[in-house]
Amino acid sequence: MKGFTIWFTGLPCSGKSTLAEKVEEILLERGMKVEVLDGDVVRTNLSKGLGFSQEDRDINIRRIGFVCHLLTRNDVVAIGAAISPYRQIRDENRRLIGRFVEVYCKCSLEELKKRDVKGMYAKAERGEIKNFTGVSDPYEEPLKPEVIVETDKETEEQSVERIIRTLELMGYIPPEEREEYTKEEEEKIKERLRALGYI
Repeated sequence: MKGFTIWFTGLPCSGKSTLAEKVEEILLERGMKVEVLDGDVVRTNLSKGLGFSQEDRDINIRRIGFVCHLLTRNDVVAIGAAISPYRQIRDENRRLIGRFVEVYCKCSLEELKKRDVKGMYAKAERGEIKNFTGVSDPYEEPLKPEVIVETDKETEEQSVERIIRTLELMGYIPPEEREEYTKEEEEKIKERLRALGYI
């Protein structure tokens, strides 16, 4: 199997890391080599010392993208899970990597605040956290992601299933027989991939 990158993007608390871990589990079970680069983990190691200015965010996302590129070309499935708020840098990574599947974790602000056990959104709204994406810093939604998961409207299992089925239909992973997928859901995924020119 050739390597590829799955890039999870979305606002804080939208489910990126959770879904990345679940997708990783499934791919490992299927015998693939997988590495997850989580934005928070990368910041404490590869990008230690960077702040949250646009320039520093761009450097961080470029670093994650470069590592994903190296893994992909060595036939590893790289999973990036980072807010990656700016469209231009995500698109740069797409061009660099080539075999790139963007997963947009879409979620309402109301639900994000409910999930936020650390109270970051509330602190940002009070001005206690500067440059907080979605409050005092912009988030640019992807224009043509391969997958959109609405994490406030569907279960984790449904989101993971949509991602895995998309990878199968793109030919990135071998398909598995499944009974639980409805014809309507299957057709929605195929419609999206047709619109993007994959099938």
